[in-house]
Amino acid sequence: MKSAVETLNPTRVRLTVEVPFEELKPSLDAAYKKINQQVTVKGFRQGKIPARVIDQRFGRGAVLEEAVNDALPKFYTEAVNEGELNVLGQPEVDITELKDGELLAFTAEVDIRPALEIPDYSGIEVEVDAVEVSDEDIDKSVEQLRERFATTAPVERAAQDGDVLTLNLEAKVDGEVLEDGVAEGVTYTVGSGELLDGIDEAVKGVEAGNSATFTSELKGGSAEGKEAEVKVEVTEVKSRELPELDDDFAQLASEFDTLEELREDSRKRLAQMKKYDQATQAQEKVLDELLKLVEVPMPEKLLADEIETRKHNLVNHQLGQMGLDLAKYLEIQGKSEEEFDAETKEQAEKGIKTQFILDELVNKEKLNVSQEELTEHLMRRAQSSGMSPDQFAQAVVEGGQVPMLVGEVARGKALAVVVEAATVKDSNGEVIDLDDEDETAETVVAEAEGTEAESADEKPEV
Repeated sequence: MKSAVETLNPTRVRLTVEVPFEELKPSLDAAYKKINQQVTVKGFRQGKIPARVIDQRFGRGAVLEEAVNDALPKFYTEAVNEGELNVLGQPEVDITELKDGELLAFTAEVDIRPALEIPDYSGIEVEVDAVEVSDEDIDKSVEQLRERFATTAPVERAAQDGDVLTLNLEAKVDGEVLEDGVAEGVTYTVGSGELLDGIDEAVKGVEAGNSATFTSELKGGSAEGKEAEVKVEVTEVKSRELPELDDDFAQLASEFDTLEELREDSRKRLAQMKKYDQATQAQEKVLDELLKLVEVPMPEKLLADEIETRKHNLVNHQLGQMGLDLAKYLEIQGKSEEEFDAETKEQAEKGIKTQFILDELVNKEKLNVSQEELTEHLMRRAQSSGMSPDQFAQAVVEGGQVPMLVGEVARGKALAVVVEAATVKDSNGEVIDLDDEDETAETVVAEAEGTEAESADEKPEV
């Protein structure tokens, strides 16, 4: 077999391959055997039909077509390996010559990973938010805990902000009560902004046993988007009572004996959360600066496929689970379809660039992934996907996606290397040490590549 590589552009090549006919013999034999098992000829046992009879009855062309289809992947792979090409996706194959008994010639156009030059990245500098926990932050955290331990008690007065009401609702459109527009025993907190626009104003000042009527646009159901006249009956009013902020509350809500100890624990937890957010922010900013340093030619077909995959995942998985279509989603986001397409393209380009650059760094820095690192990453991906580790691992293995997960871990390590070499300062001018942050780096890489919310079988191989 002879092959030659023609570079069409930095991300696409054309392979020209010539195969002597004798190298087709194994595939020809396989073709005759396959046809033998599929057809019957009077006077011959199935599977024992001579080749010359098959040629006469079914045509030599059918045999050649079957043999070429069988042989092409093997010859294509040999040509790729001979040319030391790092191909992307499936090739576009064109058979240019097929002479029975003499020669098979074909061309294959395919995208390849572009050759990248990674410059010195040690000069990258970014600024991140300082880790500062204020008394107001602690107050808010403790107040949220306090809300969880709130109790309710019936009151004989008109409803007001913060009260918990029991409601009966009836919605009419054009004077007709909707079949799905009646609900009883609905629990609602005044001022929460849930249910329907206008309900808070309607129920405030209403006592148990009384009702009010208001007009609102329905958010769901058979008359979604239509104006409805809604009757709301208040059957019970309860006030929410918060526990006193004292040592007794600390003992009720935590393992601490005093409120001061509880507040100090809140300070530590908030500091840890802010430090995690700081590390994530640093890695996102360092990645953005790294992407600016490297010129990455973009394979057009790969980009088109990635854009289509992102749209498919959004519409059929994320929006589908929320009961939305793309038009409704764009309306909620206040975006035009053109703006959405432009953003999707930009995100897809960033994802591809991120993968190319970090893969190049993995090779340059000779980074390896241990079994322990892979297992830890699999556990985190399983948790984010809502699957058990065993279910996720099975889906990964069955889908042949283990190399993909290894790549995610390796790229996270590559980003961590860049962050370690960069200078990261907080808003106070202090240099930040971000050691041992591979986990957050993996998350940042996954978000940039668009894989964070995808299950194992939804990500195309790049």
